[in-house]
Order: sequence, then structure tokens, then C-alpha cells
Amino acid sequence: QVQLVESGGGLAPAGGSLTLSCAASGLTFSNYAMGWFRQAPGKEREFVAALTGSGTTRFYADSVKGRFTISRDNAKNTVYLQMNSLRPEDTAVYYCAAGSSSKRGELYPYWGKGTQVTVSS
Repeated sequence: QVQLVESGGGLAPAGGSLTLSCAASGLTFSNYAMGWFRQAPGKEREFVAALTGSGTTRFYADSVKGRFTISRDNAKNTVYLQMNSLRPEDTAVYYCAAGSSSKRGELYPYWGKGTQVTVSS
């Protein structure tokens, strides 16, 4: 059974930083691209960042480029999202997902339950 468990969310001031983690189990982790998505209240889920299984290729949404960094440790079956220069509009539930290397959520069959990130102005 595949499980993805996010952690590291919380409250941060605008301009602050948070690091999210997602621990995976039940799958051959290095075979999967990992993605981070987010959903704010009243809005659709949106792509944030993704990383190929080998970790060699990363891509980001324009809204987070230069502020967020996705990385992974295949020995620990964990993917990270380092978030710097946070803005109130980054407030959302953040989800990690395992699947194909894509910005499209439907190409990720496995999802975590999410972790709340709140950025105060």
C-alpha cells in the first residue's frame, strides 16, 4: 500500500521560510517523479513543483520560481519543498504526489493528505 505523508506545514510570516517534507512508503521511490501541488480555499488545485525520479530535472510554477526549491533523498524515500520569501498568496494546503513527471495532477496516481501552510501578512 502506497503512503505519502507530508509534514512541516504551519504558520509563517510574509518573507519567512518553511520546509515541507513528504515521506513515501510502499513504492520504489526512485522510479517515480514527485510533485508538490497546493489548493487554497475556494480555488482549484494548482501545480507547484516537480522533480524526476533521478532528481536531475526540476520544474516549477512561475509563481514560485526563484523562491521554492524541490529536492529529494532517494535513500530516505523523502521529497522536500524549501519555501523562501513566503507571501500571503502562498497560503494553501500543500500535497505531495508520486507519478509521472508532469505539471498535470491527473498523471500522479498517489497523493498524500496534505499539510496546511498559512502565511501571515
